[in-house]
Amino acid sequence: MAEYYLAITTLPNLAEAKKLARELVEKKVVACVNILPGATSLYWWEGKIQEDAECVLLMKTHEKSIERLKKTLPELHSYSCPELVCLPIFEGHPPYLKWLEDSVTD
Repeated sequence: MAEYYLAITTLPNLAEAKKLARELVEKKVVACVNILPGATSLYWWEGKIQEDAECVLLMKTHEKSIERLKKTLPELHSYSCPELVCLPIFEGHPPYLKWLEDSVTD
């Protein structure tokens, strides 16, 4: 299992994206969130293909915070079935990874 993770979610607009990002950082669930506005998402929902403008959130966290992220994100998210995928980070700049871990530690 990897120690560090890049987690991804989407939100319908920049205001909601900033609100969710700030709450997750303040709660030390994630160390950092990059918000990428202007994405177009196509997906199946309720038997039809949907197309929506969304913001993509790239969230960096440590393995010790993954369970908290899986619990907290759906509670704060506006979607009934929010995307949350977590990709392992196997390598990185050691000082950055140390900062990442320290940032999600109480």
